[in-house]
Amino acid sequence: METTKGLARLRDLCAGDGKRLDLLEAALALSVLRNDDALDLPSLRQHVAAMSAAVADLVRRRGPTPESLAEVIAQAYAYRGDSETYDDLQNADLARVIERRKGLPVALSILYLHVARAQGWHAEGLAFPGHFLIRVGIEDARHVIDPFHDGCVRDASDLRELLRQVLGPTAELKSEHFDPVFDRDVLLRLENNVRLRLVKREDWDGAAQSLDRMLAIAPDQPELLFEAGQLNSRLDKRRAAIAALERFLAVVGRQGDAGLRQRATALLQELRRGLN
Repeated sequence: METTKGLARLRDLCAGDGKRLDLLEAALALSVLRNDDALDLPSLRQHVAAMSAAVADLVRRRGPTPESLAEVIAQAYAYRGDSETYDDLQNADLARVIERRKGLPVALSILYLHVARAQGWHAEGLAFPGHFLIRVGIEDARHVIDPFHDGCVRDASDLRELLRQVLGPTAELKSEHFDPVFDRDVLLRLENNVRLRLVKREDWDGAAQSLDRMLAIAPDQPELLFEAGQLNSRLDKRRAAIAALERFLAVVGRQGDAGLRQRATALLQELRRGLN
């Protein structure tokens, strides 16, 4: 019952077009669903509010600069990217990130985005390859910030070097590398880090629960529905698998990958026969 309520709350937080959401509350809702023990949510919210207030104080005293985010979050509060135990599941759990002061790029980015927006600044995630970054608009300038590396402001030379580490030594920056990412996709990326690590461990029950959380964020994403159908079938959860595949076929209709539709239809027929 608690899980059902938690998923319903997550769905409510992620309703609408997904472009702008309350990222902090949605990420904390994910943490609640992942943790059996009770979380002290008021303290976690108070902690983030204190960081926002500290940045606001710096802005009042020194004027608005992107470096104020790093000065508070990375320096005063000691948040950093966890490069030593990068694959630790706690690094993608915002509540644990706040407790431990370290995490993955996307988890840290949610804190930076929230604190930046609390100043009235325009802040968004970026579709930069291989490394999650954010962009913050302050007055008439836009700044690319790297939350994983102490909130440093990245210039074009830095970004080219980051890109070449991912795509090879001849890669060049392109406009699509700076396309904004909807908040819904930020949350999906956060939870997908959990799902992929659970799949790697062959924790199929855990991976199925992670998919449930992703579908609460994006209920009609075809790829997630198809995967939920396959995974629940593997776990012999036939009714859950049938529901996911039926929804998949309803969402894609006559569009999309014909081969994928055919596979979904065949699996659905097999599952239905098993119920008889």
